[in-house]
Amino acid sequence: MKQKETMLNTLHKKEILVNENMIEEIGNEHISSSLETPMLANAFDLSDDEKIKKIETHFKEIMETLGLDLKDDSLSGTPHRVAKMYVKEIFCGLDPANKPSIKLFDNKYQYNQMLIEKNITFYSNCEHHFVPFFGKAHLAYISNGKVIGLSKLNRIVNYYAKRPQVQERLTMQIANELKNILHTEDVVVVIEARHLCVSSRGIKDDSSSTVTSFYGGKFNEEQTKNEFLNYLNIKI
Repeated sequence: MKQKETMLNTLHKKEILVNENMIEEIGNEHISSSLETPMLANAFDLSDDEKIKKIETHFKEIMETLGLDLKDDSLSGTPHRVAKMYVKEIFCGLDPANKPSIKLFDNKYQYNQMLIEKNITFYSNCEHHFVPFFGKAHLAYISNGKVIGLSKLNRIVNYYAKRPQVQERLTMQIANELKNILHTEDVVVVIEARHLCVSSRGIKDDSSSTVTSFYGGKFNEEQTKNEFLNYLNIKI
C-alpha cells in the first residue's frame, strides 16, 4: 500500500512538472491559444471603480510580499496608481464599451486604389509576462463603396492593443475588424514590434523585432502586395 502511494505521489509530481514546463514554454514561445481574447463570462459584473479597488488591494499585497515598505512616500500611492492604470489605460480595450464608434462615408470621389495608413504607433502588453511590446502598425484597404475616417484606423489599432495580447492575435483582430466594418476582403495589416519580454528578460535580445501580417482579397495578388510594401519600404 505504501509503495503504491509512493508511486502515485511520484506520478503526481511528474505531472505537475510537465504542466509547469508546458506553461513556461507557452509563455517563452509567445504561443496564442485563441483568436478572441480569453474572457470570463462575468468579466463586466464589477464596475471600473470596483475593479480598481480590488486590484489595488492585490497589488499592495504583491509589493509587500516583495518586501517593499509602502509607508514610504514614493511607494504609498503605487497600488492605486497601478490599479487605475490597468483599468482606465493600458487594459481599457478589454471593455467593449470603449470600442471606437465607426461611421462610414460614401466614396464620392470614386477612389478605387489602395488607401494606406502607415506608422500607427501602438503600445500593448504581452499576455504571458505582462510587460510591454510596442511598435508600428501599417493598414491599407481598397474601398468597396465606403470609406472610413483616417483617425478611426488609429483608434481601431489602439483599441485592440489596449489589452493583454500576443502580436499574431492583435494582427488578426485588427484585420477582421476592418473587413467587418468596410464589408470587403481587400484589407492588409502589417505590424512590426519590439517585445520587452524578449529584450529585458529571457533571451535578452534588444536588437530584434517581430513582424506579423495579414493579406486579404486583392492584397494576395503579387502586384498589389508589392505596391503596398513599396509604399512602406519594407522587405518581407
